[in-house]
Amino acid sequence: MNMVHLLLVLLNTLILVSGQFLWKYGMEKQTEAFSSVFSIIRLFFTPYIFTGLVMYGLATVLWLFILTKVPLSTAYPLQSLAYIIAVFGSFFIFGEAVTFWKIAGVLFIMIGVSLIGASELR
Repeated sequence: MNMVHLLLVLLNTLILVSGQFLWKYGMEKQTEAFSSVFSIIRLFFTPYIFTGLVMYGLATVLWLFILTKVPLSTAYPLQSLAYIIAVFGSFFIFGEAVTFWKIAGVLFIMIGVSLIGASELR
């Protein structure tokens, strides 16, 4: 895997996490989103939710391209960086707690991703 492929996987991951942040932000503004089938359909057309859906669509197209260039056994584990970004992004954007256990989990993910990345450098 070369640097361009790594950057594409990271870009894909950032797009996915951004979509999740948009969904979370959009859902915080919803009070009756699941009160009826119509409210669920209407939910998809709210600005934040719709933008998140579009981002997921773009990320899917990029992911399909990535899969033509990078082994799945490498690309998919690298996307676990999304967990790390989500933990710290949620702290800064939504004020969610960062606990000892979340940090420990993030460290284990970082170790795993580093091992996978290092195995591809050989």
